Amino acid sequence: MKTIFSLDEIEKPLKNPVLTIGNFDGVHLGHLALFEKVKERAAKLKGQSAVMTFQPHPIKVMKPGNGPPLITPTRQKLSLIEKSGIDIIFCIPFTKQFAAITARQFIEDILIARIGIKEIIVGYDYTFGNRREGDIEYLRKAGDHLGFTVHEVKPVQIDHTLVSSTSIRNLIREGELRKAEKLLGRKYQISGTVVKGKNRGARLLGFPTANLRLADELTPRPGVYAVKVHLDNRVYDGVTNIGYNPTFGNGQFSVETHLLDFSEDLLEKDIRVDFIERLRSEKGFDTLEQLSSQIAKDVLRVREKLAAEDI
Repeated sequence: MKTIFSLDEIEKPLKNPVLTIGNFDGVHLGHLALFEKVKERAAKLKGQSAVMTFQPHPIKVMKPGNGPPLITPTRQKLSLIEKSGIDIIFCIPFTKQFAAITARQFIEDILIARIGIKEIIVGYDYTFGNRREGDIEYLRKAGDHLGFTVHEVKPVQIDHTLVSSTSIRNLIREGELRKAEKLLGRKYQISGTVVKGKNRGARLLGFPTANLRLADELTPRPGVYAVKVHLDNRVYDGVTNIGYNPTFGNGQFSVETHLLDFSEDLLEKDIRVDFIERLRSEKGFDTLEQLSSQIAKDVLRVREKLAAEDI
């Protein structure tokens, strides 16, 4: 697998390339259906499978401050696309200059002249070019004229829900991690670096926590979650609290994780947290003893839930 970060890196057209194009935020089951079709057609042509995506998300350039929080940061997105078995990833810088390219220029100068596409696989709602002037019908007409084939992949639905980045983002925001997992095809995860916190967990409550400086933009709604924590190629059960620590008053937003049966120093370590299930809402307590007692109950529930998860 090769990742190309600039169109200028393309020295010559690919070998019989089959391409799909999109933002692919979340790399969910709908996206994976596109990738499977790309790989299938590339194999038929004895060619290369390719994905074109963009950095940053186009909305962040065209409407600064109005873009949705990303489900997958770019590094994670590229890793997930690579794991799907695609040969070539184009991760193209999205700028206002790039956005100004017309649909015709995009097809002729980039898809044909630089990449040399033989076939293109697109989703049912695909648009492209300046002011989204290009659509699937436009592509088909261009393909008839320029000698490439267009395949349209229909929408994917699971449990009567459209698999889309928007629906997944909404489920995560609502704390519906089990439902989001069904659409993603994997557990929702966040990652980050453990930084120094208030030192309340171990000192005041008897439950040390790792305070995360997040690499991600999207977090589930405030509350307490059963999680799996990936650290140094090992996986630990854990409890994650997302929110504002109301017991202590005027708290800043934080994501803190207690790893079960773990006592090592985590400061400056990079960890990944896979969300399993929401346990409860975040709430304030009158005393530290009440909070500590509740955390002990949360830990017990997590042990039970994750033991059943591993069966």
